[in-house]
Amino acid sequence: MDFDREYFKDKTAVITGGAGGIGLALAEELLESNAAKVVIADINEERLAAAEASLKEQYGDRAKGIICNVTREDQVQSLIAESAAYFDGSFDLLFNNAGAGFPGWFVELDNDEWDIAFALNFYSALYGIRAVLPLMLEQGSGQIVNIISGIAILPVAWQTRYAATKSALNGLTLSLRAEHWDDNIKFNSATPGTTATNIFEEDEAPEDAQTPHQAASAILNGVAHNTRIIYGDAGDESAGAMAFSPYAQEIYDEYQIPVTRARRSGKIAF
Repeated sequence: MDFDREYFKDKTAVITGGAGGIGLALAEELLESNAAKVVIADINEERLAAAEASLKEQYGDRAKGIICNVTREDQVQSLIAESAAYFDGSFDLLFNNAGAGFPGWFVELDNDEWDIAFALNFYSALYGIRAVLPLMLEQGSGQIVNIISGIAILPVAWQTRYAATKSALNGLTLSLRAEHWDDNIKFNSATPGTTATNIFEEDEAPEDAQTPHQAASAILNGVAHNTRIIYGDAGDESAGAMAFSPYAQEIYDEYQIPVTRARRSGKIAF
């Protein structure tokens, strides 16, 4: 999918979870669209160094990598402050992209495991929003994009933590979209769609999974149009239209129960 690249010209952006997958693809697409500067943040020092070197080789000093454990609010605050200094001007875009799938059956999960999931998939984005919002309010503009998942629209078995954390993030995002509309600060939720990244084991990604760059292009297209919920592929868009409709209950039960039974038997089913 192509998108309105002109929208991103001369803009600055921070992307968490930016050392690989969709995060790195977002950075590459933004820089290819003549974004002024892009910061990628990640906890994995080795991957971040390699990603930063690759971006700098292509785009020079318009790219920067910053180590950040996004589950630590103090580190997220430092990330935003260091990025703002690097930008030396407006702070235009924040992509809260860092996250993980967290599979597991509910009856086997304890509170510590729930805390770990919410720390990465929900609180990291909350910390980012909390840190960058004062800057955007002061300058009178900005855009925050929170990467959710189709699972927030259509929860499935064996993914209770993933579904709960991404649903919470979607609710936070849409509430803030209304709260800060008159402040000229845009909020968007974005599902990547089914994408071949390290969220899947290499031999478990569905055959029809799209590439990270396809997902990034779909997300950026929605960002450019300030779409309320950006759907990364046709499957997510269809689910978004139907998932909570009372008329679709039987359809989704008929879909989910066999998937659940397959997963209980140890098979990865979608």
